This record gives sequence, structure tokens and C-alpha cells, in this order.
Amino acid sequence: MAFKITPTIEGEKVEYENPSAEFYKAIGEEEGMRNFMYSFYDIIYKSDIHNFFPQDKEAFDLVKEKNTKFFIQLCGGPKVYEKELGGMDFDEYMIRVHDDFSIPEKARTEWLGCMREALSDVDMDEALKENFWNYCEQFSKLTVNQFPDKKPNPYF
Repeated sequence: MAFKITPTIEGEKVEYENPSAEFYKAIGEEEGMRNFMYSFYDIIYKSDIHNFFPQDKEAFDLVKEKNTKFFIQLCGGPKVYEKELGGMDFDEYMIRVHDDFSIPEKARTEWLGCMREALSDVDMDEALKENFWNYCEQFSKLTVNQFPDKKPNPYF
């Protein structure tokens, strides 16, 4: 399946649904999710957005583990990410975490390309992969916080 990427439009209301718990089961629960996410982050590390992540291997491994816990909990696994949230709403926390970085659409597209590559290596029902993809594709729009400068209208 060719996973589609739709553009982020500044100010657009983004609607998404969390991935199905069936994805979590099909990926192999905690161990399978860890293998999947580590593979994804290994792809990220070779991508054009590797500079968004720590260059020190040990620090990068901590990012991989933390983000894996996010996806484990997001997909219906145990609440292994709760302490990171500090009582904040799960989705709101993820949006705010990305506020510390300048994320243009190009970086989002690169991130999704890496996710597409990692998902293509997963052997499971295509509908479950599409369900996970749809979450990533839509939710990732909420992390984009850098938009091209708007040119002023010279007639006003």
C-alpha cells in the first residue's frame, strides 16, 4: 500500500483517531513494538532529519526507548509512558514536547517517509498498518510549527 501524505495547512483543524489495539497485538505487543520503533529510529538516524535527534549514541538510545514507550501506550499497551506526562493529557503533552523544536512541513514529510519505510517492513494485515499510518499522518500535522512566511498583499 502506498501511504499517502497530505499537506499541513496552518490553522486547519486536525482530526485523528489513536491506532487500534489490534495493531499493538499484531506488531507483537511490547517486544514487537520495541523492534518496530527501534527500526524506525535507525531509519531516522540515516535521514535528512537526523540532526533533530541527539548525535550521541547513548542519548539517542534513550530517545528511542522513551518514544517506544509512548507508542506502546498509545496503541493500547500498558501505561509505560504515564510518568512522562506529569498528569497532562496524552495528546496535549505530545504536541507541547514538539514546541521546543522548529518543525517545518519538510521535516514532517521526512519523518513520515521514515515511518512509511519502517511500516513497509512489517508483516501484518494492510488495514492495521493503514490504521496506524492514518494516526501518524494526521497527528504529525500538530507538530508542525514553522510555516513559510506569508507575503503581504501590496494592495492593502
